[in-house]
Amino acid sequence: LPARSPSALFTLLRVTAGQVAPFRLLMKHRDPGWKLFGKIPPRDGPIKDPKSIQKEYETKSSRAGPGNSTSPRHGVRKNLDFEPLSTTALILEDRPANLPAKPAEEAQKHRQQYEEMVAQAKKRELKEAQKRRKQLEDRCKLEESIGTAAQIWNLEILPNWSTTCTSRRVRDLWWQGIPPSVRGKVWSLAVGNDLNITHELYSICLSRAKEKWRCTPTHSVEAEPEGPGSSDRESSLELIKLDISRTFPHLCIFQQGGPYHDVLHSILGAYTCYRPDVGYVQGMSFIAAVLILNLDTADAFIAFANLLNKPCQMAFFRVDHSLMLTYFAAFEVFFEENLPKLFAHFRKNSLTPDIYLIDWIFTLYSKSLPLDLACRVWDVFCRDSEEFLFRTGLGLLRLYQDVLTTMDFIHMAQFLTRLPDFIPAEQLFQHIAAIHMTSRNRKWAQVLQTLQKDPERGSPVLKR
Repeated sequence: LPARSPSALFTLLRVTAGQVAPFRLLMKHRDPGWKLFGKIPPRDGPIKDPKSIQKEYETKSSRAGPGNSTSPRHGVRKNLDFEPLSTTALILEDRPANLPAKPAEEAQKHRQQYEEMVAQAKKRELKEAQKRRKQLEDRCKLEESIGTAAQIWNLEILPNWSTTCTSRRVRDLWWQGIPPSVRGKVWSLAVGNDLNITHELYSICLSRAKEKWRCTPTHSVEAEPEGPGSSDRESSLELIKLDISRTFPHLCIFQQGGPYHDVLHSILGAYTCYRPDVGYVQGMSFIAAVLILNLDTADAFIAFANLLNKPCQMAFFRVDHSLMLTYFAAFEVFFEENLPKLFAHFRKNSLTPDIYLIDWIFTLYSKSLPLDLACRVWDVFCRDSEEFLFRTGLGLLRLYQDVLTTMDFIHMAQFLTRLPDFIPAEQLFQHIAAIHMTSRNRKWAQVLQTLQKDPERGSPVLKR
């Protein structure tokens, strides 16, 4: 609409009592079902056909004509979507004819403000373009390095695994991260198959699980899990369904109807039949899910069973309380050695390792860290075994040391059990590299063995 002065608008809005009646009369004879500022219930009568309504509209429009001021489109600017709507564009527009013209000084001031805003916008756009270009260059370099590394792994390392896996060059490449295209193969070789599980054995265990599912009533899903001393942990088959829906929910691939729901269900069910003495324990679903993303189903099951058979994982998943305390005590030895200030702060606030370490160890950090970063932690874990899990925990504490020293017990516990969504990978691995897993010339395995022989030398914090 054309611009109006305040006095003109005031005059327009002044409606006397004598003018209201004709207006109501006019509204009374308008098309039924409509009023000035909204819709009213239509009056009883035959419903008009849409085609007849369109024909009436076209007839009325043709009567009004393009030059008629009563045309509803008269005075409306065309191509509104393509016209600048920001205040920077309005500054350059002349005032309407019914308003006084801008003084020269004001016009010059607006021109300068406009030019300053344009200059700032260009500077900001240039900075953002440079940032995007830098990100693109970094991404290209990363993809190129991943492609080169994949060729090295495929052509040089994997064909000669037994002779090259322990070399310094391969260990350095391992630390930098295994390319996703070969990650599953490297994990399988590094974890090994000491249990001699075959694809046929997996099929047998899966058949047993499916048979048990068919025989188990549906309502038993809500049953409470059996105690650790249960002789038949295959009864935990139905409890798997409760946890699958909570496994990487943001990916939406393991939930009901997702492409990997049945695969994850099958692997966890087969394992409970393969190891009824262990059964299903919360946290297993995350480990199996990570393996599924990198390996075929049967190979993922083989790696899963062998991984859980490692001493540390077996101690946690079988809830061997005394051995878990020994691991926590060993962790505290290196915690005090590497981060004495933070260790003293934790001890002062009575924050024990079991509060935050259990979730990290049970899921191998796959629940606590971003998935791509967790996979990189898994890379080195497959190389260095359980020691790297606790070294990663110390690296996380070192990364957030300055933040944690300002917190009390509640906030520290909340922070460590729910880590930030974004954790820079290179920065974390720099802090992990700065952690020395040596205490009084003793390595992790030696400290752990000493604590197992002499439990009285364990963690004073845990004992309290």
